[in-house]
Amino acid sequence: MSDQYSSLFQQVYEEYSDKVYGYLLLLTGKKEIAEDLTQETFLKVYKHFDQFNGDSQMFTWLVKIARNVAIDYLRRVNRLRFFSLDKFSIQASQPSPIEIIVKGEKTSLLYKAIKSLKLSYQEVLILRKIKEFSIRETALILGWSENKVKITTSRAMSALKKELMRRGELIEEII
Repeated sequence: MSDQYSSLFQQVYEEYSDKVYGYLLLLTGKKEIAEDLTQETFLKVYKHFDQFNGDSQMFTWLVKIARNVAIDYLRRVNRLRFFSLDKFSIQASQPSPIEIIVKGEKTSLLYKAIKSLKLSYQEVLILRKIKEFSIRETALILGWSENKVKITTSRAMSALKKELMRRGELIEEII
């Protein structure tokens, strides 16, 4: 690989590795696994960096790769579900997505309710509401149509509200 290629890759890694790690931690719930999967993601990115064609934003492309790496991992261990994040903490100069989620009882209650939903609802809520991806970006990451993202987001929000009500939480304070 050329020095210019390596330098560009290094810039991408430095800018996005923490964000990819945070996303993978949300999916797996385990710090060490998220670290390993982040490395695996960037190995794939390095090998296929020339295939990024600019049709989407760089971060969208990276999260799609990270999602596929995570799904492959979860299939390998035969545990296609999310795990509790209560035991883990992250050291970073800026608050990471997981630190923001873990902080505050209301946010913790919200995350617990989200993780009780079915996987497609969890994924769409994490991407759209927590990671704040656009409908288009979410569709690209999940391999869905934009319409399916809209419908699934709506259904996921409805299911989340029902779950929070079932748990006796005041929805207006949490969502």
